[in-house]
Amino acid sequence: MSDYGSVKKVCVIGAGTMGSGIAAHLANLGFQVTLLDATPQSITEAFERAKMAKPALFYLPERAMEIRLGNTIENLDWVSEADWVCEAIVERSGTKRSLYSRIDPLLRPDAMISTNTSGLQIGLLAEGLSESFQKRFVGTHFFNPPRHLKLLELIPTAETDPAAVTQMVAFLEDRVARRVVVAKDTPGFIANRFGMWCMYHAIHVAERLHFSIEQVDAITGTFLGRPKSATFRLNDIVGLDVMNDIAKNLLERCPNDPHIQTLRSPASLSALLERDWIGEKAGQGYYRKEGREFFALDLGTLAYRQPAEIDLPSITKLGNLPLGERIGKALELKDETGEYLRHYLLPTLKYADYLKTEISHSVLDIDRVMEWGFGWEAGPFELIDAIGPSKAGINAERFYLGGEVRAFEGTYNQIPADSRFTPIRSCPVVAESETYRLRDLGDGVTAVCITTKMGVISPILVIQLTELLESGKLDRFVLTGDTRSFSAGFDLRYFAQAIANERWIEIDQELARLQQLGEMLERSKCVAAIYGHALGAGLELALSTPKIVAAVETQIGLPEAKVGLIPGGRGVTLMRLNNQHTAKRLSEVAFNMAMGMVSANAEDARTLGYLRNSDVTVFHPDKLLHTAKLAALEVELQARPSVSTANGPLSGMIDRLLEMAIGRGDMSAHDELIGQKIKMIMSKATTYEDCLSKERGEFLDLCMKALTHARINHMLANGTALRN
Repeated sequence: MSDYGSVKKVCVIGAGTMGSGIAAHLANLGFQVTLLDATPQSITEAFERAKMAKPALFYLPERAMEIRLGNTIENLDWVSEADWVCEAIVERSGTKRSLYSRIDPLLRPDAMISTNTSGLQIGLLAEGLSESFQKRFVGTHFFNPPRHLKLLELIPTAETDPAAVTQMVAFLEDRVARRVVVAKDTPGFIANRFGMWCMYHAIHVAERLHFSIEQVDAITGTFLGRPKSATFRLNDIVGLDVMNDIAKNLLERCPNDPHIQTLRSPASLSALLERDWIGEKAGQGYYRKEGREFFALDLGTLAYRQPAEIDLPSITKLGNLPLGERIGKALELKDETGEYLRHYLLPTLKYADYLKTEISHSVLDIDRVMEWGFGWEAGPFELIDAIGPSKAGINAERFYLGGEVRAFEGTYNQIPADSRFTPIRSCPVVAESETYRLRDLGDGVTAVCITTKMGVISPILVIQLTELLESGKLDRFVLTGDTRSFSAGFDLRYFAQAIANERWIEIDQELARLQQLGEMLERSKCVAAIYGHALGAGLELALSTPKIVAAVETQIGLPEAKVGLIPGGRGVTLMRLNNQHTAKRLSEVAFNMAMGMVSANAEDARTLGYLRNSDVTVFHPDKLLHTAKLAALEVELQARPSVSTANGPLSGMIDRLLEMAIGRGDMSAHDELIGQKIKMIMSKATTYEDCLSKERGEFLDLCMKALTHARINHMLANGTALRN
């Protein structure tokens, strides 16, 4: 394999769920992708399904048009052009080996070759092929959907060149936006061997103890440091048919594992499979969605019923404690939570301890697979340490000690540090206020982390950030967050109360302070690292920095119209300055604000006009902070552009877009009023200062409208927009 940094062309063979997902992920990243399937008909049908997939495989629909489609009858020679050939055909050894014998003589001598398999033995697949093929051949076990799940298990064989493994790991982490765990070539590798066992074990325990699926999901979700999908929602998302196929493969290949019978199908799973109620893709599994409500399967009657109210006081009582402490205390309780955890969690931890040497090179690898692939807050060995090995029933010393991990031989080895993946919470706190936290990123760069719930911009936050910038204590910094999202926008409760009390002068002053804070950010050597959500005032502040570094899955927008308002913290002004190269672009951006549009992702945000050409999209889910720090070290201040005259009938073009939306029934009269106010600012303001003044004035006028107040109250009460 040559320099992985020069890899451009990838050929994916197999256009099923995984193959199409991998091809889409690589096309999203900018690779030149070829996708082959068995016949001209099969490739067309498979790719049509891929384009319609939910959740979407592509960040932008047009990315699908960039993938070259072909078939293995007429176009197999295309593999000779590829820097990397990734096979993802049906999970049958004979079929895969037959394909390899055909492509072996076609491969370039420096091309990478891998198989995406979740269960087959990698070493057996390459037997009898050329030495060159075998030295480069690895398993690349992507997780489904590849766009959203960052873990990739890399499985070399005994014949794989160690140098090829090293280069492949670097390539996958640097260019393919994955977190890589090198696993042993054992049945199911790490994720399916241990992870699927955990999923089946949870069902067996629920049936045996006669727990409802809601009770189990309440216990095994966030309380246990797991995603909200917990157990039974996760089963439906994965697909009961997929679970069954993996379990059958492991039962067949692991006859000497004394615990493997756990993968025998539980009664409820068998009943659902017989009915083809295989989960989310079938519309029903352990849950069935009816409207906005999820009906639950009764594990006793195997019939759906209304969701039951869950009464587990210990979860509420212990929920805010650190993970190890709350689980340790819960294990001692004589209630439902304690009973379930003793029967489920303790055998799970013991099974991880039993498997560790067979399936992994280190307990760190198992923990990372469960954290990166399954979303666990702590892997099994971290959890054993957190609750105490003796309480977990494990006869062992601690697995982690400081920055070291215990090897299977008993010695402690340093865990390699990789600054590319440093999480924000591991950076030392150097100062703190009511609304923000300062963290040291090293090299003279500070992270200014918003700490309000969902990164909400409040009047006190604006004041405290202004005072921080005025203090002169910051040199280069990254504006980001310490919560689940960068920012959900300005505090709506403030506006609801201020409007109710007719505090019009105060509202105008708050908007002026927000605009002034934006101007201060504009004059600072900083970047904004945004993730999760960057909405309303949060986006206005981010756009005020010289550069935005955006996690690709961020939802970005100026949705103020949904609460009857317009962007008032320089939002309309910045959209005017950033998109004034053509009247057509300005009219489109004005309409997007009038509709309160929010992007599906950062790439979509560019098409809507919310991000600038100089802003950066980060595709790797764990590299946002590292990329932002590098950008902060290099960022230079940019002169604010002047307001220029649009080269076209801007006012009329905006009117036309509004009229079309009204004709389609997409806008109400109040929406049109909002659109007209945005149009007035975009088309009539002659200077930057004029834009700011008009923004505040039109925002304040909307605050005085009863329909706006109704929208704000509806959003606060229901979390949804009111199109009144």
